[in-house]
Order: sequence, then C-alpha cells, then structure tokens
Amino acid sequence: MKSDSKKAVLAALAANLGLSIAKFAGFLATGAASLLAEAVHSVADTSNQALLLVGGRAAARAPTKLHPYGFGRERYFWSFVVALVLFLLGGVFAIVEGSAKFREPVVIDNPEWAIGILLLGIVLEGASLRTAVKAATARRGGASWWSFLRSTREAELPVILLEDLGAVCGLVLAITGISLASLTGDPRFDAAGSIAIGTLLCVISALLAVELKSLLIGEAAHPEVEEAIRGALVDAPQIQRVLHMRTQHLGPDRLLIGAKLKFAAGLDVAVVAAAIDAAEARVRACLPAQAIIYLEPDLGSSGSPASAPSED
Repeated sequence: MKSDSKKAVLAALAANLGLSIAKFAGFLATGAASLLAEAVHSVADTSNQALLLVGGRAAARAPTKLHPYGFGRERYFWSFVVALVLFLLGGVFAIVEGSAKFREPVVIDNPEWAIGILLLGIVLEGASLRTAVKAATARRGGASWWSFLRSTREAELPVILLEDLGAVCGLVLAITGISLASLTGDPRFDAAGSIAIGTLLCVISALLAVELKSLLIGEAAHPEVEEAIRGALVDAPQIQRVLHMRTQHLGPDRLLIGAKLKFAAGLDVAVVAAAIDAAEARVRACLPAQAIIYLEPDLGSSGSPASAPSED
C-alpha cells in the first residue's frame, strides 16, 4: 500500500474509532435512533479500515509456488469484504433499527448532546475526508471524480473517499432528523433519519461492490498505459510491430503483460533474445507499476493481426 493511501486509511481509522465511542455514549444518554445508526456506521467504518490495513499487509507477501504471481489481489478482496461489511453492519442495521423506531417512536432525551456529538463527528470526518481527497487528487490528474472512482486500479482510496463522504452525509442526515424530532416533538423524524442513513450506506456499498468485483475478476491497464507499452516495445529496429497484446492488473501496482511481436526477417536467435530483453527493460522503465512480462517473437510472414487472437 502506498504511503499516501495508508495515511488516508490511518486518518479514517483514528477518526472512526473515537467517534464510535462518542456516538454509543451519546445514544445511551439520548436514545436517538439516528445516533445509534451513526454509532454502528462508525463501528463498520473502523472495522473496514482495519481490514484495508490487513489487505495491504497480506498483499505485500512474496510469491509462492501456489501463488506464483504474488498476492496483490488481496487488496481487492479485502476491499470487497469492506463493501459487504458496510452494507450488512452499517446499512441494513440502520434501516431495521429506524423502521422499528418508526413503528414504536421513542422520545429523545437531551437532543443537544446528540447534536453536539454529531457536530464533532462532522469536524473529524471532514478532516479524514480532506486527507483522502488530498491523496486522491495527485492520482486522478485531470479526470473527474466519478471517472477516477470508476477507472482507478487502486482499491483503498475509492473505499476511503466514499466511506468518508458517506459518513459526512450520514451525520448531516442524523442532525436533521434529531433536530426535526426535537422541534416538532415527533420522534419519527429521528427514525426517518436512521432509515435515510441506512439507505445511503447501502447505495455506497453497492457502488463499491460493483467496482471491486471488476477489479477482482481482473482489469486491463488504462488505454494510455497500454499505448505507452506498445510504444516501448517497438522502439527498436528489430521489432516491426505488436501483433497483439494483453494486460491485466494483478494488484494496484503490479501488471501482467503478454505480447506477440513481429520481428524483422533474417535475425538470428541471439539477436532476437537480446531484443526481447531490451524491450522488457524499456517497458519496465516506462511503467509506474511492477511488471511481469511475457513476449513471443514472430519471425514468419504468417504472423499477422488476422491470425492473432481477437482483441475483444
């Protein structure tokens, strides 16, 4: 896990751990359903950050005979687990609890305490979100935030960004529900706040699960990265063109590359071998990620795009 991603995870972990304790204490003092939903939300987020750290450590293990390409996808797996935890522990619980309180309303005691704790939560979660945004800004370049979240091959930053954004929005919903319940004397507004928080968490969880499923199955490198690889491969007189190429992320910073190359006719084996070694070195030099590279030379006239596997 890169240092800025780890910093964002640790900042979120510290914020949510403290907020979990504060929110549970506030719920015991007030009985507010929205505050209980937020407390469980913070527990889910704290668990999630711990799982992201576990995934980062597991992914750093050296390759083994059983896993020759290493454990880079552990980061995707644990991030997927995070999405499920957020859904089950955070979203579903908040909806169920809010529905129960809507059917059997409970009057809120000392609503000012609940609102004070939630305002503190906005400050802490806002600071955590700021850290995550700062870490992600350096990665997204000129892309929109939505495009970045959908196209990044890194697992932790999208999770932290959406978690922190959901946390801030959830706190606003909780404050709104408790304030309306206090002003109107109708505690069902508080219950509605809990249901709204749960719905928000389920939506975020679904977005994360869809993206992380794609990463677990295996995504190709970005088109601009593939173009840079092709350029590096043919940047030598011995290699005429790339007949076909496949790439796949084995982790956020580890890439598998396979390509079939059309070599100039009349080259002997030693020259071809040296050209392949040089091509691999050029590719590694142009990539920010580690690469496992397999190159197949084609010396005959039959090696053409028509005879290559489909790019679809």
